[in-house]
Amino acid sequence: FMVRLLHSADWQIGRAYLSRFLPENGHALAEARLQAVERLAALATAQSVDMVIVAGDVFDAQTVTDRTIRRLFNALAGFAGPWILLPGNHDAALAESVWTRAQRLGAVPAKVHLALKPEVLLFPELGLALLPAPLTQRHSYGDLSAWFDTAETPDGWLRVGMAHGGVQGLLMEGLDATNPLAPDRAERARLDYLALGDWHGCKRIDERTWYSGTPEPDRFKANDAGQALLVELNVPGAVPQVTPVRTAQFHWQRLEAVLQVATDVDALIAQLAALGPSDVVDLSIRGQIDGAGESRLNIALNQAEARLRHLGVDRSALRLALSDDDMATYTESLHADGYLAEVMAELCEAQRQEGLSAQTAQDALALLLSVLAETASL
Repeated sequence: FMVRLLHSADWQIGRAYLSRFLPENGHALAEARLQAVERLAALATAQSVDMVIVAGDVFDAQTVTDRTIRRLFNALAGFAGPWILLPGNHDAALAESVWTRAQRLGAVPAKVHLALKPEVLLFPELGLALLPAPLTQRHSYGDLSAWFDTAETPDGWLRVGMAHGGVQGLLMEGLDATNPLAPDRAERARLDYLALGDWHGCKRIDERTWYSGTPEPDRFKANDAGQALLVELNVPGAVPQVTPVRTAQFHWQRLEAVLQVATDVDALIAQLAALGPSDVVDLSIRGQIDGAGESRLNIALNQAEARLRHLGVDRSALRLALSDDDMATYTESLHADGYLAEVMAELCEAQRQEGLSAQTAQDALALLLSVLAETASL
């Protein structure tokens, strides 16, 4: 026989982005998380999976609205189930939690199993025993998956574990300080597969242990986020076949550009032109640029900002180096002669110095030129 699972985690439904993004962009990114769940449901149906398992952090917080709770469970409609939802650190199974509220609302469909307790869940039609390790508080300092080792399940059945936390010693330093998980838990507990959540990127720990990552990226990290895992299990003890499947709507990326000559500006403008509405970009620019390049770059940045879902730009390390020709051009075209020409020259000289005063001079020069350009166009 074969059992097909779809493994996902870290949906973070209800997450708000308004502190980091323009309202219209923050709203779109929040909606994308619900839309990712709808895509997972459609994927599960298209792939004829037997079960969808979600390894924690379904919700971003215990305080999400009732409307958000209902919308999440409505988003599961595209797959007939079963769905197994595990509490994580953001939505731990407290005595009073988002899960108890969902139950009171009558929002949880019969096809959805809430794994709120560390107990074996049996699925006789699949010959599968599911061992969940729900978080019952935001932070735990013991390995909540340890009970898997001695859990009894029917002979000849598949054993699948679900946990949310950091695999000790294998993730980035500091990330496994709380909610620790033993790196050899699958072997110790004789698991056919261990579905993990908490690490937002797709990551293989061993042949039976995987982080699926979040189905919709939510940060600027190159860690293969935006995927789900299609898991095929044959006879107990056989190595599972795990296939990552792309699910993301938006592509988050951090870009860096170093500008020294005009061709560097050309390359950056071309790179910006290749980006589109599905890109969420954090751009850092450093080096130096002349007046003509600054004008061309500003146009390209303005166009990209209107075209991309989000464009954040840090140009604090980019120095505006005006040549004599630039100064002459600005003086003539923007009528920046006399006192203004002297101020521009002083600011150009000040930005060549080190420290905070140089950055202040650069900002002041850029502001002055933009005001003069706007005035000249009136």
